[in-house]
Parts: sequence; structure tokens; C-alpha cells
Amino acid sequence: MDEKIKVGIIGAGGYGGCGAVELLHSHPHVEISALIDKQDVGKPISDIYPHLTGFCDLPVMAPDDPECPDDLQVVFFSTPDGVGQKEAPLWLKRGSKVIDYSGDFRFNTEEIYREYASRIGRVEAHASPELLPLSVYGLTELHRDEISSSNLVGNPGCFAVSCILGLCPALSSGLIEPEGIICDAKTGVSGAGKSPNPAFHYPARYEAMNAYKISGHQHVFEIERELSLVAKRDIRITFTPHVVPLCRGILSTIYAHLREGVNLKTVEDAYRSFYEHDIFVRVFGPDRPQASIDVRGSNFCNISLNVDDRTGRLIVISLVDNLVKGQAGSAVQNMNVMLGVEETAGLLHPGIYP
Repeated sequence: MDEKIKVGIIGAGGYGGCGAVELLHSHPHVEISALIDKQDVGKPISDIYPHLTGFCDLPVMAPDDPECPDDLQVVFFSTPDGVGQKEAPLWLKRGSKVIDYSGDFRFNTEEIYREYASRIGRVEAHASPELLPLSVYGLTELHRDEISSSNLVGNPGCFAVSCILGLCPALSSGLIEPEGIICDAKTGVSGAGKSPNPAFHYPARYEAMNAYKISGHQHVFEIERELSLVAKRDIRITFTPHVVPLCRGILSTIYAHLREGVNLKTVEDAYRSFYEHDIFVRVFGPDRPQASIDVRGSNFCNISLNVDDRTGRLIVISLVDNLVKGQAGSAVQNMNVMLGVEETAGLLHPGIYP
């Protein structure tokens, strides 16, 4: 590909926008052509994030700036729920491919979107319902073919990436009972975003951890929907998220009852077979324990498989960086598939250690 693809990032000043810049500045097939946000307009992005100095020094543009290019071929919406559904139609009409970080396009019908919006306390009417049947859920490992032919992708939630990838092979292969699945997840503070909040002030978070949105987290809806599609039956899970005193990272500990006769080797074989062609999912047995630092700064999901013979439970540890595989990395991976370039472009590098 000789001519580079022009990419714009809306919501460029947030952590998700910054993550996209970090990954795209050296992408072999794209150039960042516009950084758009309502805050810090006119400032170079490297003034907001000094570590980008010399890598990306583009100024932030206002959404209504007449100088904003209208020929962007890919637009990332690194924005909260409600923004993309109002503004994506304009970019789609211009011929852009759109990848939205929020829940606006994770669901394909008005009815399902209403259920999701109702569960999280948002307005149930979607601003662009005609686009929902055209959208694809952006977990590349499950929907690669649909993503490759789509112009509109709803990027998955960070917890959802971890839990869905951690459970799909077991459900697909019928290794576990569909009832009684528990996902106990921990996340770093960056998952709350950039906006200041007293609950995430340093003294409130240092040496502190807590559960939150117990039995009411917004990602549960998409987790259950995707798992139900894989299992070909209705799946309900118990999901409890926790904030722990880390900057970034998600560790999900997943518990499920094994079916009669299933052992660790059966589980490992099923998982390795399921992800045989997915370079960003790495499967490990109990002899190689995994930690959040093993994926920090990378687009990998590390899955550690364990079987408790005493209780007959499968215990899966699924780890992602919430800002990369859980957000900007998945978005770039989806973009690569949509553009028909190598899926690993801009993403194939190890994490940051220590």
C-alpha cells in the first residue's frame, strides 16, 4: 500500500485517543490527519501528552473547525456513549469507516440497544437506529469476517474483551456447565478515564481497592450476549468488577463447573485449537502463572488455564491491558481488518517490563 490511509481521532485528548496516537504514529499504512476534541483546542497533542513530543505534534481541532479534513478514510470515536450515534452518520456519508469505542454500536437492533440503554440508565432511543443493523461487534477474534466487510464497528468494552476471550473456547466446546459462571475482575484506575474524580484522587486510591457496580456493570450485557451466541443458548453470569491500585491492566478470574469427564488436557487442547490462528491470544497452562505486567502496554490477551479437581471447577485467568487490547489496540486491530492490511500492523510488539 503506497498511499497512506488518512485517519482522524475524535476525543483525541482522552486516554483512549492518546492510546490510538501511540499505536498509529508508526503504523506502516496510515497517517494521523486530524485530532479532534472539545477540550485543549489549538494545543499540540504533545503539549497535553509530552511523551508524544516529536512523534505526534498535531494540534487539537474543534469538532466544528472548518479546516478539519472531510476526506478521512477512518475515524475513531474515542468518546462516551451518546456521541458516536449522533455524529457517525456524517462521517459514514463522507465515505469514512467508523470505529466507536462506546456502547453506541455494539448491538445490532433497536430492541437490543434499548435493553442495554435501560440497564445502564441511558435514554433508550438510539439517535441513528438505521445504522444498528450495519454495525459489527468489534471483538476481532470472534467477528473477523464480518468486520472485514463492515464500515461501522462498535469496539468492545475492556472487561468484555477479557471475559469473553476467557470463556469462549470452554462454552464453544461444551466443556463447562452454562449455569453458575462467575467472573471476578480487577482493573487499574485508568479504566475510569481522564476526567478528575474525587474517588480516583491519589489519596483515595493508594493502598485501596473496592468492588463497584455490583451486579450492574454496563459490560455485562455485551458479555452475556456474545457468550450466548457462542453457546447457542441463553447465558447469564455473575460479574463483579473491582478497582485496584494499579494504573492499567485487567485481571479476570473466571470460575465455571466442568462437565463430567473433562480434564486439564482436554481444556488446554480446546483453548489452543480455538485460538490457533489468533496471534494476540496466548494460552498458558498452570505451570506458567501470568501477571498483569506480562501484557502491560501490549495488544495481547494472556489466558492461564487451571483445573481444581477437588471442586470440579475450571479456573481461567484472563489478562489484558485495558487501554490497549481493552480499547485502542482492539480499535487498531479492527481498523487493520477493515482495511484489508495485515492484522498485526502497528500492534506486534511486546509489553513494557518492568
